[in-house]
Amino acid sequence: MAASQGRLTFRDVAIDFSQEEWQCLHPAERKLYLDVMLENYRNLCSLGLAVSKPDLVTFLERVKEAWDVKRRKTVSIHPGCFKHDPAKVQTQ
Repeated sequence: MAASQGRLTFRDVAIDFSQEEWQCLHPAERKLYLDVMLENYRNLCSLGLAVSKPDLVTFLERVKEAWDVKRRKTVSIHPGCFKHDPAKVQTQ
């Protein structure tokens, strides 16, 4: 990058989706976006290029935290915790 172009910022490497585009993404694609955007920000920080935390990063961190909590709750339910009566299982 030429000196006349200025410093690299998070906005330079961030991808923005419209509401319509975001709704078309599969949940796995949304998670990938979240992970990549947070990784981009961490990389800029490690290079000393992040001056302040963008609102998007703060928002993504909150979303990721909420997903992690939801995932932990889901994963923490062991299948063996449910009583299962094999006689009630229907076979096809």
